[in-house]
Amino acid sequence: MIVVGSGLAGASASATLAELGYKVKCFCYQDSPRRAHSIAAQGGINAAKNYQNDGDSVHRLFYDTIKGGDFRAREANVHRLAEISRNIIDQCVAQGVPFAREYSGYLTNRSFGGAQVSRTFYARGQTGQQLLLGAYQALSRQIGLGNVQMFPRTEFQDLVLVDGHAKGVIMRHVTTGELSRHSADAVILATGGYCPVFYLSTNAVGCNVTATYRAHKKGATFANPCYTQIHPTCIPVSGDHQSKLTLMSESLRNDGRVWVPKQKGDQRKPWDIPEAERDYFLERKYPSFGNLAPRDIASRAAKEACDAGLGVGPTGYGVFLDFADSIQRMGEHSVKEK
Repeated sequence: MIVVGSGLAGASASATLAELGYKVKCFCYQDSPRRAHSIAAQGGINAAKNYQNDGDSVHRLFYDTIKGGDFRAREANVHRLAEISRNIIDQCVAQGVPFAREYSGYLTNRSFGGAQVSRTFYARGQTGQQLLLGAYQALSRQIGLGNVQMFPRTEFQDLVLVDGHAKGVIMRHVTTGELSRHSADAVILATGGYCPVFYLSTNAVGCNVTATYRAHKKGATFANPCYTQIHPTCIPVSGDHQSKLTLMSESLRNDGRVWVPKQKGDQRKPWDIPEAERDYFLERKYPSFGNLAPRDIASRAAKEACDAGLGVGPTGYGVFLDFADSIQRMGEHSVKEK
């Protein structure tokens, strides 16, 4: 088996295939699988374990995911993902991922955008990093056993077809430029999403879909590159010099309240603006979800506020994310711990 990419998908696929008895070759263009862009994820991972006893179920996770995808996702795949979500958490724990736990020692959950139940497992603001290190440990074990061959600093160049089936790849070493060919019974492309679909986003600039597109030119089905994850919670753009935006955890909307001044061009400090002159626009527009509206809806609502001249900051492309209520309710230490 050939796996191109060594992020959460590629590393876990390589390790699992090797555990099942396959011989695997895994390729990545970073100098180590630990530098995959999966490491940038912060907020958490969803599973329908219903630890909070708030009515969660496989069907509810399935529906929330379909709804969050604007009803365009392939339902059979989403339902299968909801079914195995609980097993994925168990696998992560077995691989050593240090998910947050309650005082009693049980895994804990927090709320997240697009859901009205607490189903998100997290490791503070480093969930992606801890998940990737867990997958990397499982991958390294299989490398040590000789079941996986790792090829860092190699870039996918072309797909080798035999009678219309993918049977190999052509790779280029990014340091020496040397080309190499590799054959296998099957090829898995786990090369990340399509960053350039947006002018600026929190995705790595290296996630440029070249591997997938080269496979598409050889006849692979290529669907919906526009379905690329975006984050409404990021540090606002500061000038023309930026090539990407800096992510702030999606989970910040769990405890923070999003608002803009009601008056256009209001330059006062946020603490000088009284409650009556604030527009908590997500809570106003979507009272059932509030600040936990799905991220595309929250992003669109924030953009509408900025386009209306209500944006804040030097560029006018930002909105306020206010933690005053959470700090008053739980204390500053508890908010920082999250």
